[in-house]
Amino acid sequence: MTHYDLAIIGSGSGNSLVTEDFADKRVAVIEKGTFGGTCLNVGCIPTKMYVHPADLAASVAHAERLGVDLRLDGVRWREIRDRIFGRIDPISAGGRDYRRDADGTDLHEGTARFTGDRELEVTAADGSTATVTADQIVIATGSHTVVPDVFDGIVVHTSDTIMRLEDLPERIVIVGGGFVACEFAHVFSAFGSRVTQVQRGPHLLRHLDDDLSAAFTDRALAQWDVRLNATVTAVEPAVPGDTTHGATLTLSDGSRLEADVVLVATGRLATTAELDAKAGGVELREDGRVVVDAHGRTTAEGVWALGDASSPFQLKHVANHEARVVAHNLVHPEDLRSFAHDVVPAAVFTRPQLASVGLTEAEARAAGHDVTTKVQRYGDTAFGWAMEDTTSICKLVADRRTGLLLGAHLMGPQASTLIQPIVQAMVTGLRADDMARDQYWIHPALTEVVENALLGLDLAPRSAG
Repeated sequence: MTHYDLAIIGSGSGNSLVTEDFADKRVAVIEKGTFGGTCLNVGCIPTKMYVHPADLAASVAHAERLGVDLRLDGVRWREIRDRIFGRIDPISAGGRDYRRDADGTDLHEGTARFTGDRELEVTAADGSTATVTADQIVIATGSHTVVPDVFDGIVVHTSDTIMRLEDLPERIVIVGGGFVACEFAHVFSAFGSRVTQVQRGPHLLRHLDDDLSAAFTDRALAQWDVRLNATVTAVEPAVPGDTTHGATLTLSDGSRLEADVVLVATGRLATTAELDAKAGGVELREDGRVVVDAHGRTTAEGVWALGDASSPFQLKHVANHEARVVAHNLVHPEDLRSFAHDVVPAAVFTRPQLASVGLTEAEARAAGHDVTTKVQRYGDTAFGWAMEDTTSICKLVADRRTGLLLGAHLMGPQASTLIQPIVQAMVTGLRADDMARDQYWIHPALTEVVENALLGLDLAPRSAG
């Protein structure tokens, strides 16, 4: 049995908890999989390293409208793949080696489970076990992909494996309509695969504002094959007896799809099932997330949680924020900081790019706000003219009485960047009219899309005094 001042389960955002405050203390980092967590290895970073060349490939079709003749001769899948993981894998390995060799830090490679109050048993891949106790424990185990039972017995891919394919598939079926599904639909479509996306509902990206969800669905329908209001009811090998080379999928509408590769992107769940959390006094929600208060404390004394293991947001920037809060609280129990979840932006790096923050129009009305909205088309601004843009939009949701922004929803080039000044305005409580008029907006930069949307909001006059 080894005792530590701090034990961290998970090496994603949890790895950043080893701050200078623990320089003279003993810290254990426990990791059962690849060091560095989801974002580094199978999430945000490698996917965007695929998205960028996909954007370049997809730009060929648009260039012709602008009088520029481009030609896509092909995509070197293996070269793209090897460039990406030739950078990522050494970072992951280097992080692992650093934690293993650092003074004051022990790396335990294995699966952790609670066996008592702030007591863990760590089981390594070879079956050996070690007991770890700590004054404080942080659960930062992240989340994992979920594959529905209908795919049992068939080799399918998730976001964990799809990026390491040996070859670019000729035909790929993507099951799901969320962030991951839509980003990979763009990547494989741009690279030349025949993409079919299966979505159980009437729209893709249903979490978005209704106007954006509908607009993006229309754009997706124009780019790849989308089957809406459909579910997979049966899956069988494309070649009888061979579960590893393609599949035939039967959909709820009776249609059948042939696929060389199937990507299942139907959601993620908190990775907490193996923790035996109850043995450590840690309460879980029905969906598996750890119950935490506003400071990151669990129901067990001295045990904390952050990131996808507990947060309602499966976003790396949220996990990083929560890690900063918990890192402070671990060493300042008399001055606890709280998670800030009021204004959380997110982006989907598909084609076109989308970004959102705050309330949708429907949510704002349901909350009782005096709602005013403005949908500004990129194409009605100078730079939008230059791009010959006919589909991109910026939708703002505000409270007519207070003049405060309640939400923003963008679809189009640079959406993830254009939304940032809106995020800042919402965090600081800046009125929409003040934001529009109290600063210069560079003409004819694309930021004029945001400026014009602000100016188009129907706000009530300010009361005298």
